[in-house]
Amino acid sequence: MKAIIKRKANQLHAQVVNWRRHIHAHPELSFEEYETSKYIASILTDLGIDYSDGWAKTGIVAIITGKNPKKKVVALRADIDALPILEKNKVSYKSKNDGVMHACGHDVHTANMLGAAALLHSLKNKFEGTVKIIFQPGEEKLPGGASMMIKEGVLESPKPDLIMALHVHPPLEVGTVGFRPGVYMASADELYVSVKGKGGHAAVPQNCIDPILITSHLITALQQLVSRRANPNMPSVLSFGKINSIGGATNIIPNEVRLEGTFRTFDETWRKQAHKIMKHTAESLAASMGGVCDFTIAKGYPFLLNNESLTREMHQAAKAYMGDKQAVSLPIRMTAEDFAFYSHQIPACFFRLGTGNKKRRISSSVHTDTFNIDEEALLHSVGLTSWLTIQALKS
Repeated sequence: MKAIIKRKANQLHAQVVNWRRHIHAHPELSFEEYETSKYIASILTDLGIDYSDGWAKTGIVAIITGKNPKKKVVALRADIDALPILEKNKVSYKSKNDGVMHACGHDVHTANMLGAAALLHSLKNKFEGTVKIIFQPGEEKLPGGASMMIKEGVLESPKPDLIMALHVHPPLEVGTVGFRPGVYMASADELYVSVKGKGGHAAVPQNCIDPILITSHLITALQQLVSRRANPNMPSVLSFGKINSIGGATNIIPNEVRLEGTFRTFDETWRKQAHKIMKHTAESLAASMGGVCDFTIAKGYPFLLNNESLTREMHQAAKAYMGDKQAVSLPIRMTAEDFAFYSHQIPACFFRLGTGNKKRRISSSVHTDTFNIDEEALLHSVGLTSWLTIQALKS
């Protein structure tokens, strides 16, 4: 079976690369993936694979039934949305939608899953069970397409026994994949803060309530949440990435300052406590300095939990397919993924696909305007995704 899969993956590679390049050239933002959805549907139709569309508006669910389809159901997931980034790559398949770019590799994920769908469909008489393939919108934007599709019943009829997905990882060289059982990625909450004071002439600050000064104290005070209140054995991150005054100039104190940031952790109990502490600290500090603080927390994705036994099994299966040294162990990450929603519902395995090539200077990180991949990665990913799926159906 391994030899058959590798041969078929090789035969499909050029087509999968073409699919990836088309999707890369036509990126769409979260929950706006209408043309991407149509493109996926057209390919599934050409392949003769049954599917349903309209999930969370633009999502698609494809079904491949092998022999004895009720024996076991394995779900696979690919995200299909892009990011609001202006691409700087000079390639033939550069984004045609200015200011929108597949800078997180979802074009790779989608093309890979289409390739795996084609390969598994061609082998449907050689395995038992059902493969449920989820093409999911909106991974990059709250509330996350995963949560929406779950609410719409994507994990029912048929109910998967487990779910798997991969994600591009530029630090790993092409031809390599990475796994980590247990807790792997952090939860992610968005913070929106407004600090209001009383503006006026900067030369007479005694007549003002300076929201910029209050904000500077607030940022410093909130950092103590991590350095002095969090469990040192449980990583947490609190970062502010945006700060703007509403008005203001060299000689004008503004009336308001706005902040945006993120809070991440691996502990749901601490996460809940931290929300209360952040809000209380910010509001109390602003009040003590004569101002007002509105502290809004948009609760985001939970931490991602890779099922221990499933992930270890898939790690070993990857070694069998790619070689012992090509399937490595990964450290935890403070980044987040809405695949985490699935991982709290059914056994899950989320692994990393090496896409970098230092010799070819392909190393830009995800979420950058020069992100790209060594497309040989799609040869490995299509075969490995298919191989892991069949191994999961057998176990």
